[in-house]
Amino acid sequence: MIRRFIEKSVEKIFAACGMITTITILLIIIFLFKEGFGLFNSPEVEKGYALCVNAANPIDYISSPDVKKIYNSVITNWSELTEYDEKIVLFRDDNKDIFDFYKEEELGDSFEEIEANIPKKVLELIANTPGMLAFVHEENLQKNIEGVKVLDKGMVNPNDFFFGREWIPTSTPAPQFGILPLILGTLWVSLVAILIATPLGIGVAIYLSELAQSKVRDILKPAIELLAGIPSVVYGFFGLVVLVPMVQKTLGLPVGETAFTASVILAIMALPTIITVAEDAIRSAPRSMREASLALGATHWQTIYKVVIPYAASGISAAVVLGIGRAIGETMVALMVTGNAAVIPTTLFAPVRTIPATIAAELGEAPGGGVHYQALFVLGCVLFLITLVISITAELISKRQHNKGL
Repeated sequence: MIRRFIEKSVEKIFAACGMITTITILLIIIFLFKEGFGLFNSPEVEKGYALCVNAANPIDYISSPDVKKIYNSVITNWSELTEYDEKIVLFRDDNKDIFDFYKEEELGDSFEEIEANIPKKVLELIANTPGMLAFVHEENLQKNIEGVKVLDKGMVNPNDFFFGREWIPTSTPAPQFGILPLILGTLWVSLVAILIATPLGIGVAIYLSELAQSKVRDILKPAIELLAGIPSVVYGFFGLVVLVPMVQKTLGLPVGETAFTASVILAIMALPTIITVAEDAIRSAPRSMREASLALGATHWQTIYKVVIPYAASGISAAVVLGIGRAIGETMVALMVTGNAAVIPTTLFAPVRTIPATIAAELGEAPGGGVHYQALFVLGCVLFLITLVISITAELISKRQHNKGL
C-alpha cells in the first residue's frame, strides 16, 4: 500500500510539473505576441509629437519612408508628393530651430518669456510659411490653429514593417521599422553556417559510428558533446580575437566582422548537434542489414553509402534541421562578430545584422511600452515562428519510417 501510494504521488507530481511547464510556455507565448502586436496600433510619428504644415497645403498624410526622405533632403519640393508646388522648409525642434527664423529679441526679453513665447511663434511661423513641414510637441498645439494643419499620424504599416528595407528605430520624426534586412541577415548567416557544418558533421558521424575504433570513439564522442556545453560568449570571444583579424588580413577586407566570420563560428557551434543526432541515427541501422549487404559482396564503403546512410536519412535530415535551429537562434556570436549593420546582405564578406543580435542590443535601451519596444517584441515573434517551423520540420522528419529511404 505504501509503495503504491508513493508511485501515485510521484505520478501526480510529474503530471503537475508537465502541466506547469505547458502553462508557463503558453503564457510566455501569449505575452510575447500581446506585447508585440500592439505595434500595429501605434502611430508612425514619435509619441508626443506631431507633423504640421501650412493650411494651404492639400496633403493630409505622409508615410514614414517619405518623412525620412524629406528630412534627409531626398524630397525637397511638395510637388513630389502632391500637386502643391512649394519648396519644403523644415522645422525640426521647437527650442533650437526657432532661432533660425526669429531673433532672440523677437521672442522675449528673458529666458522665461522666450520659453513661453516659443509655442506661439512656432505656430505663427507655420501659418506664415507655405512650404513649412514642422515637427512639434503635441502639448504646444491648440484645437483650432488658424493657418496650421496637423497631419494624420497614421499607424505602423505591417507591409512596411515586414518588407521595409531600413531598420532605424531612433530616426526622427518617424522611426523606420523595416525588418527585411534583419530576416535576410539571419537566414544568410544561418544558411552558410549549415552548408559548412553539414558535410563536416555527417562525415564525423559516419566516422564515429562506422569506422572509428571503440577506444577512439570513447574519447571523441564525449569531447564533441563537450563542445555543446561551452558558453556562446566564449565562442564569440574566440571569433572576435582570433577569427575576425584572420579573415580581415587573409581576405584583405576593411573589417573582419562579416557574415562569413559569423557563419564559421555558428558552424562550429552547430557541429555537436549535427554529429550527435546523425551518429545516433546511423548507429540505429540494424546489424543484420550490414551483414546482409556484406554477404552479397558489397564493400564496407558500399554498405555505408548504399544501405546505412539511406536507412538513417530521416535522422540525418533531422540533425541538419536542428543544426539550422541552433544557428538561427544564436545571439552572442551574432552580436559580437557580424558587424551589426542592418542592411540587405549582398555579399558574404560584409557586415550584417541578425534578429537575435538586434533584440539583445536594443531591448535595454527601448522605452518600455514604446513603439521601439513593441517592434522588438514583434521581432521576437518572427524568430519564434521561424524556430517553431524548424522544430516541427525536424519532428516530422524524425518520425518518417526508417525504411522509406531504402
